[in-house]
Amino acid sequence: MFGRSLFISDLHIDHSRPDITAGFFSFLDRNKHNCDALYILGDLFEVWVGDDAITNSELEVASKLREFSECGASLFIMHGNRDFLIGSEYAERCGATIIYDHHLINIGQEKLLLLHGDTLCTDDEDYQKFRALVRTSSWQKDFLSKSIKERTEFAEKARDQSRQDTSSKSELIMDVNHQAVVELFHKHAVSKILHGHTHRPAVHDLEVARQASTPQAAQRVVLGDWDKKGWFAELTGNNVELHSFKLSSNSAPYTN
Repeated sequence: MFGRSLFISDLHIDHSRPDITAGFFSFLDRNKHNCDALYILGDLFEVWVGDDAITNSELEVASKLREFSECGASLFIMHGNRDFLIGSEYAERCGATIIYDHHLINIGQEKLLLLHGDTLCTDDEDYQKFRALVRTSSWQKDFLSKSIKERTEFAEKARDQSRQDTSSKSELIMDVNHQAVVELFHKHAVSKILHGHTHRPAVHDLEVARQASTPQAAQRVVLGDWDKKGWFAELTGNNVELHSFKLSSNSAPYTN
């Protein structure tokens, strides 16, 4: 095996951005024979209103992901705040397994904690209330019982409201809360956390008192959103590196 795993998030694939889809397909082609696993940590799509409402382009994405997985790599999809309704039917089309926030994977003698990242933005109280509501089984069952047209209209209104809210909220509110990050390190006793959501790609080195009061080295790696660049993290051994590459319809070399 290759001993190499890849992580991406926040592609927000949508018909209005064919460059992102083309860049994603190119990324898959370049990596389908040289990695053990690909983890998609939320918001693969800009919006998802149910597995029964998929379009031809979303079927094409599924076909490309299945081709990737059939080359030997394990494929995992985590829900984001945009596509939390992706279900087992679509995951099966992709040859993927659905995983959830606070997913742990072994990296040598340590563990790496994976999450989408929105639960760390605890200062955004309105969003956290909305998230808690739409993640309940009762809300989802009621929503999925509506017609595709009704669900699509709701999603469009929600996106418009989200844009308005984002424009009026401070950058600080929409970023992670430091105390929430520290508590997560403590709760899971890990030295590395990897997430997306905030669209603020970076590698944060910090110290966290995980045992007694002795500070220990820790690292929080934040994936970027696919807009002008594509972003991915690469895990080899117990080392996590963040990379980006220019989005285009043609293959392009990766640059840090």
